[in-house]
Amino acid sequence: MHDSVISELAQGILAHLKRRHWLKPGDRLGVAVSGGADSVALLRAMLELCGELGIVVSVVHFNHTLRGNESEADHAFVKDLARAHGLELHDAHGDVARRAEERSLSIEAAAREARYEYFWSLIESNRLDKIATAHTLDDQAETVLLRLIRGTGTRGLGGIHSQLTSPTLAGTPGQSSRGVILRPLLHTRRRDIESYLASLGQPWREDSSNRDLHHTRNRVRKSLIPLLEKDFNPEITARLADFAEIAQAEEDYWNSELQRYLTSNLLQRKALLQLPRALRRRLVRVAAPSGLPLEFRQVESALEVAGGEDGAPTVCNLADGWTFQRKGDSLAFVPPPPQGEALEGHHGPVLGSLRLTVPGEVGVPGTGRTFQAVRILLASPPAGYNPEHLYAPHALPSELIVRIWQFGDRFWPAHTKAPKKLKKLFQAKKIAAELRAAWPVMVAERDGQEEVVWVQGFAAPAHLRPGPGDREAILLQEISE
Repeated sequence: MHDSVISELAQGILAHLKRRHWLKPGDRLGVAVSGGADSVALLRAMLELCGELGIVVSVVHFNHTLRGNESEADHAFVKDLARAHGLELHDAHGDVARRAEERSLSIEAAAREARYEYFWSLIESNRLDKIATAHTLDDQAETVLLRLIRGTGTRGLGGIHSQLTSPTLAGTPGQSSRGVILRPLLHTRRRDIESYLASLGQPWREDSSNRDLHHTRNRVRKSLIPLLEKDFNPEITARLADFAEIAQAEEDYWNSELQRYLTSNLLQRKALLQLPRALRRRLVRVAAPSGLPLEFRQVESALEVAGGEDGAPTVCNLADGWTFQRKGDSLAFVPPPPQGEALEGHHGPVLGSLRLTVPGEVGVPGTGRTFQAVRILLASPPAGYNPEHLYAPHALPSELIVRIWQFGDRFWPAHTKAPKKLKKLFQAKKIAAELRAAWPVMVAERDGQEEVVWVQGFAAPAHLRPGPGDREAILLQEISE
């Protein structure tokens, strides 16, 4: 303990822990330590408090193996830190880059998935009772802003939750005090954490990727929040965190209220259509299987299916291969079919969300379908391609997302003055509803915004085509065995 007196930062954590009743004497608490300032500070603070709380503290580290020697140095730093304080170390590593490629995830999503799989395994194997992670008030504010910029509902605006419960142990008799991941620093500013470590003379590791302004979160942290603090509200970080707490409470209330409208994973269509649209949206979200993320446009697609208006599809695609279906008066979320098996009502297998490198190709496992971005030399083009389907290389990002179209998607057809809703374009081409349900598109992500740049069977938008000075072009296409 630092000078036998609990530091101000640790006192704040202690008050928060007691108010939440998160820990009890005898709990085995693993502190997730990456080597960065936040996690090192959390470990040092919990060491100050372990006698007061009567808990056993250990260190948890997951090596994502993303930064080569730097990742190994982080691992070595954490091992030395655990050894210096006589603490047990739980450590593991994973090939996150490979996971991201195999599961068509972003690196950030794959890293989080792998990390939390390891955390839950430590709890579910009874090696630990709880794990604490070092998310801060700054992390909360950044998350709320990012989700607001990218587009989200009130659930997304709830940001980072103060605790997570194990999906395996939840509701298990006698396990109510186990299976929890805690965020004790969620009300603590990053600047206070660094001051605390300086007072202890405690070093930490700096992640070089945190300085890379290609990452949107880093731009929010380094540019947007300082601008908001300087020119609009010096307390913007705290206000955003307050907003997250309000949104979380609102979601918890409505989720419990809306359960009475549900039967298992089914929505009752007649009852749903009698409700105001705001309640319909909430019901679709509440009825969705646990862990299935739903964006606004996917909810709107589900409501279009539920509405069953003339020409409306009977099925729509969601995330991770899930679909939403209408059969008679029943509505249901349907999990992905086995690889290669076509979903009833679809003409062709369902797509998830694939990442296509430009140039490059990506296949849909088990289906024989492949999406390509092919480089074309305009001086000697191959035979059999349509020039109206070519794109200027500089007009496309280095990676595109391949997915099924969603309600609200817009596309800018050639020879038109403005983008149009895909639904209207399909209707104009007289594409049958059952065919539309599985229609693929390619999407460019730029600064958190999506632009549909390719739609199967449509010419390239005029503003994305090669110009007179271009020597190369990109052909976007789907091929099937």
